[in-house]
Amino acid sequence: MAKTYFISDLHLQENNPRITQIFLHFLNDIANKADALYILGDLFETWIGDDDCSHFATTIKTALKILVNHGVMVYFMHGNRDFILGKRFANETGIQLLVDPTVQEIYGRKILLMHGDLLCIDDVKYQAFRRKAHDPKFQARMLRLPLWIRRLIALWARYKSKRHTKTTNLTIQDVNLNEVQRYMQQYHSNLLIHGHTHRPAIHELTINGQTAKRIVLAAWHNCGHFIYIDEGGIIESSDFLL
Repeated sequence: MAKTYFISDLHLQENNPRITQIFLHFLNDIANKADALYILGDLFETWIGDDDCSHFATTIKTALKILVNHGVMVYFMHGNRDFILGKRFANETGIQLLVDPTVQEIYGRKILLMHGDLLCIDDVKYQAFRRKAHDPKFQARMLRLPLWIRRLIALWARYKSKRHTKTTNLTIQDVNLNEVQRYMQQYHSNLLIHGHTHRPAIHELTINGQTAKRIVLAAWHNCGHFIYIDEGGIIESSDFLL
């Protein structure tokens, strides 16, 4: 039976080869049987630009290109760590870039897809950073810098992000439920799939008097994680290792 897979928050990085190998295993042995794969942000811990030709970056690009050539549609939505990933990466791999949020009809079901950070409106400092990071002018200035400077900036940004996470109330970092309902009502969807919060769960709620679900994808800390939807409308999730 045909299946469509959803993943997010892999945070791939050169100094964590184990998770990279798990991802390559996922692409080669699991996702290659799918109709489509949706990557809902933070595929990378940091992405400093499509001109990164390191062995690590090339390995990921090549693996995605092989999957696309195998006939699997691969969609990518920016996260808060890889917001600068662009058209060159898409052209080199064959993936399709998605705006956040977006609605896709999958096996006849209207699904709202988000990275998830747009829903965390109570974290005012983070939302200010997000607006700046997604500003095309800011991104253009960043991409004009040499790669080695971008790497240093990325290291500093990761440090500040970890510090902010440790010093900010966990409730503030989670989604705002009123904002969840607003988006689901605006996009007329009773199924929302997102990542970002690293709090995997399936939440039931009511939208316009109808039962709805919000599925939160898990981060890839120690193992891989995905959910899939099949033609019969069945939703399953799974953790896996090599």
